[in-house]
Amino acid sequence: MSTSAYPLNWNLDVFYPGGSVSPELKAELEGLKKDIALLGKEVIAASGSEGVPGARSEQMDRWTETAQSIAARLGQADSFVGCLLAQNVHDSAAAALNGQVQSLVADYTIVMTRFDDLISRTPDSIWDGWVQSSPVRFYLNERRQNVREKMSPELEAFAADLAVDGYHGWGNLYNTIVSRAKFRAKDKEGKEQILSAGQMFNRLTDADRSVRAEAFSEWEREWSEHAQLCADALNHIAGFRLKLYDRRGWDNVLKEPLKMNRMSQATLDAMWSAINEGKKDLVRYFERKAKLLGVEKLDWHDITAPLGTSTKKISYDEACASIKEQFAGFDPKLAQFAEMAFKDGWVEVEDRPGKRPGGFCASFPVSAQTRIFMTYSGTVDNVSTLAHELGHSYHAYVMEDLPTFSKQYAMNVAETASTFAEMIVAESQLEQADTKEEKIALLELKIQNAVAFYMNIHARLLFELSFYEERRAGEVSVERLNELMTAAQREAYSGVLGEVHPHFWAAKLHFFFTDTPFYNFPYTFGYLFSAGLYARAKESGPAFAEQYVSLLRDTGSMTVEELALKHLGINLQQDAFWSSAVALSSDDISKFLELTEE
Repeated sequence: MSTSAYPLNWNLDVFYPGGSVSPELKAELEGLKKDIALLGKEVIAASGSEGVPGARSEQMDRWTETAQSIAARLGQADSFVGCLLAQNVHDSAAAALNGQVQSLVADYTIVMTRFDDLISRTPDSIWDGWVQSSPVRFYLNERRQNVREKMSPELEAFAADLAVDGYHGWGNLYNTIVSRAKFRAKDKEGKEQILSAGQMFNRLTDADRSVRAEAFSEWEREWSEHAQLCADALNHIAGFRLKLYDRRGWDNVLKEPLKMNRMSQATLDAMWSAINEGKKDLVRYFERKAKLLGVEKLDWHDITAPLGTSTKKISYDEACASIKEQFAGFDPKLAQFAEMAFKDGWVEVEDRPGKRPGGFCASFPVSAQTRIFMTYSGTVDNVSTLAHELGHSYHAYVMEDLPTFSKQYAMNVAETASTFAEMIVAESQLEQADTKEEKIALLELKIQNAVAFYMNIHARLLFELSFYEERRAGEVSVERLNELMTAAQREAYSGVLGEVHPHFWAAKLHFFFTDTPFYNFPYTFGYLFSAGLYARAKESGPAFAEQYVSLLRDTGSMTVEELALKHLGINLQQDAFWSSAVALSSDDISKFLELTEE
């Protein structure tokens, strides 16, 4: 990987030169503080004025434009600091900047709470006449409705203020914990080395079972060392959230994530109903894989293990070339976009110590760009991750000309775009496979996605639901968290696993996100919805590429039910669509079982 046609590190200086000591970033944060304060002063003055609030449409237009400008700049600064922390978890200056950004986010949230109060009290006759001409009317109507289900603006503002050092502070603590995690491993010469969480995570999918088992043992050991701190953070995050929900009169912990994802409980229930019915085929796959690996039951580290003993590494250049080729088969514009992202330094892939684990795509709305983060070590799974994050990036790219508030799409449709891109690559590779062994490997890669979204994500959801239920009565101990996670994994994986991953709750960053509660089921929605989209794409041919872009551009302006009805003509609250999507995975499993029959 030392010599590559494409840069291995992203270019962040184009946004704010100088990294965590950037003068431009400092000026941006100071400017944001002033602009947020000015907007807040105007909104508060209007709140206390006599007469009908929000009656002057020109004032509402100006406030909306100002709010969008602040949101875009704040999003840009937040993404930049997040990227700094991801590329170097030891960057203490970036950690301090993160605190400043979160404080500004809280200030902006407080101002928007006042704004929400104004629009909620505006009479329908005035509101309807004004909002109909607004290019962001869906977003504004949504805010107006949501505020009516919260506390008074004074209490919501107070809660947002307290969240900086409370709620979000505990989330930030997790970043510190990850930065201190050090994993011991041996290189090919038997020399001991210290790896970051990101590097160690890649060893968990090594083709050699002894390497995987040793890595998993070390993975569990190190996370058990940090478990108490992780438990403290998780308990306080959940405690803050539950107390806030109680004050709002919300008794369902899924109310907020469902609202954030613009989907109904009926849609969520229909989706899981179809998945649970289809899990029996995944059990057959697990039993066959265990047999092929020569074990009675698969342990946790066997789930994503590649079949066979091939140690062939895929260079970063090879991965880029393959992805571009597969993208071009669907839409040449998508392939051209990928080339631009690779060439212009939009992607950070270098395998080095000090990086946080996982992958993500960060949006820089002011610059109309994105940045992709991952640690690339040459595995097939790495290639899939790269395609996945490029899907996120393309989603933002095709929406760049829309107003800021029309680009606020939810996580579930974000995961639709990313998984769709990943599916394009997987399907194209399978169609072009020449040998039986290659077909088996590629089929298994596709099935692994089903395992992740039907079982791994389900285990996370089950764990969080049970954890939040117990957290209502008080803090939950490390031992109990391990028990809850073990039980969730046993249930979600239909009892087919041998050794499970008790400390998964500590090792997974997603549980500690404070801006997005229940960071799990939207992934499964995205996977299945993208499967339905891909099936439609195969039926429609090249013409679907344009329809796909139209759907992506609507993701910030509709509920998921409205989106599916408009672009696909389907009802997401019924099992039929979800069952047909699950059936695609069952077909892959049948092919896999046929090819691996002795």
